[in-house]
Parts: sequence; C-alpha cells; structure tokens
Amino acid sequence: MTGLYHLARLNDRWFRLDEPLVSAFVKRWHPQTHTFHMPFRECTITLQDVAYQLGLPVDERYVSSFLTNFHVYIDGGRPAWVWFQELLGVLPPANQVQKFAVNCTWFQETFGECPVGADEETVRQFARAYIMMLLGTQLFADKSGNRIHIRWLHYVARLEEMDAYSWGSAALAWLYRCMCRVANRHVVKLAGPLQLLQSWIFWCFPRFRPAGYDEFSWPLASRWSGHNPSGSEKGPRVQMWRLMIDMLQARDFIWMPYSSPDVLQVVHPEVLEPRHTALWRCVTALIYFAVVEWHQIDRVLPQFGRVQPHPQPVLNIDFLMSRDGRGGDRWFPYALQFWHVHWENYVDHVLRFDVVADLGPSHDFLDWWS
Repeated sequence: MTGLYHLARLNDRWFRLDEPLVSAFVKRWHPQTHTFHMPFRECTITLQDVAYQLGLPVDERYVSSFLTNFHVYIDGGRPAWVWFQELLGVLPPANQVQKFAVNCTWFQETFGECPVGADEETVRQFARAYIMMLLGTQLFADKSGNRIHIRWLHYVARLEEMDAYSWGSAALAWLYRCMCRVANRHVVKLAGPLQLLQSWIFWCFPRFRPAGYDEFSWPLASRWSGHNPSGSEKGPRVQMWRLMIDMLQARDFIWMPYSSPDVLQVVHPEVLEPRHTALWRCVTALIYFAVVEWHQIDRVLPQFGRVQPHPQPVLNIDFLMSRDGRGGDRWFPYALQFWHVHWENYVDHVLRFDVVADLGPSHDFLDWWS
C-alpha cells in the first residue's frame, strides 16, 4: 500500500491536543542538542518512538525533492495547477487557494466520500486527495493548521511507490524543526505532528498520563483515542505543567516503554525488522525537503538500553535553520547534498552496543552533568 496504512487507521482514533502540556514540554526543548533538558537528565523523541507511536516506516528514501516546479524537475512534467487537475480531476476555486496551498475545507467538501460505483480513475483521485489531507494535517501541518500544500502531487502521482519513502523520519524532522522555531524565536503557534509528541509524553511520563486508558492496540498512539483534556484557561495550566516538570526525578521517566510484554503482543512485526531497528540507533540527518535536523540519540542512550557516557560535542547546524524552502524552489537533494548523502549512508552511523539492565549514568557522565 502507501506506507501510511497505520496512520490512516489512527486518523479515525485521534485525540484532542493538550496544548498547555505540550507547550510546557517544548519550553524544555534545546535546539542545539535536539533533546528535552529535564531536571534528571536529557531525553528526546526518536525514530523508534515514531515507529511505535504512529506505525510509520523509517527505513526508506528521504522525503525530499522540490515544492512546486514540477515542469522544471520532472521529465514531461506539467505546471503545478495543470498537474493538480490531471491527478485530482478538479481545480479549487481561487478563493480556496493561498499561493501553493489549498484550504482543508475544500478538500473535505470535495473528496469527503467516494461515490458508490466509482470507476478506477475516480477512486485513485479520491485516494490521492485523502493522502494529501492525511499528510498535510496529521504529519506536516503548518501553523495555519487548515491548508494543504501541493508539494505532495509529486508523490501521489505514483501511489504504488509511496511505501518507498521514510515518512517517519520526515515527520520527526518536521517536529524537531517546529520545536526549534518555538525555542529560538518569538513563535507562539505550535505546528507539526503534535499528537505524536503528546502520545510520547503520555507513554514515557506516567505522571502526565490521563487515567482510564490502560488498554492499547496498534499503533500505540491509538491508546489515547477519545482523550479530551480540560478546557480551562490555558495560562494557569501551562504554569502548572511547567512546575510539575521542574519537580521530575529519574524515576518519573520510563526509559524503555516498548520493552514490556504487553507492547510486544500488539506491535506490528514489520517494525521489528533489522532494517528499521538499526535506524533507531543511528546518529544521522533527518530530512523533510529543505528541513534538515539531527537525530542525536548518542545523548539519550538509556532510551535504547545503554549506560550514558559523557556525550560528544554538539554538532552545530544552526545555519540550516533558515533553510526551510522559502525563497525559491530548488532540487533539495542537490542543494543540501551533504545531508542527503549522510542519510543514504546511515548504516555507517549506527551505534552498536549491548543492552544492560542497570541504566544508571556512568561516573564521567555524572561529573559532566553536575
């Protein structure tokens, strides 16, 4: 199928976002290390978490090409809106378009339900529209939260090849970038796959977990289906969550939440294939078009069952923060070639170590942390 099957199932079982809780955690995000700096140590959301929480593939090609100039970069390609009409069978009215993004409401009203008895081409058009909505709202939402970019035409044109892309690493790259923006700038509105972040918080920090959600299935984020956080004033709730985070200790964090037998009973077997699990332990670039972030798991090794040594110096990629696709379309695999090649050669950057029972920090780490 498309590599998005589990995400599509999850789409019917989403839960409401607890914005104050997520905002309080983002305040702990350090863009330099791509980790949350907690009172007890560092932790972060990794490719392993994306695989378990959303059921997305992580071991495939990077999600990167160009944004709108299809007729320039594809042999026989057509101008963007010509191709849009060919692939989806209809064009949105001008008042539903902002530059190269289309309002979600138009997609929902136009492609809400495929007609009974539709021919194969109509079914494919509705499938393309559904996938564009899924990507544009659940994984790669922008700050508006209500527009879908046409960059996905290049991918939905070949539905049979969509499972050849690492949607999980692209989603994590976008989440990292959105949190870095909030941490580095005066950005108030959060964006990105925030349900992924919230589900990770619930799984790893039992203190913040809502009561009554003990049963779960696959993917693991579906555990919180129907969760509806308090609608009370956000400001005081943010302060409450931040105070609780300030009081966290090491025992309040579950380093390896997916090692329990209950999780192993429901996990999809494909997730545990070596080609996926090796990437979880990889220090490499995460790529989403012009967005490049760093999967810095060498700073959170207890999340993978290893004692944390003194961490290596941080790789400074601040200069990549300004490269987000604005300012002209490009063939990003060439414009950012070094990082794309790094992803392709990820096998050279896999950390190899034995899992231990005692995840207490090493002496040199304690000296460094103190």
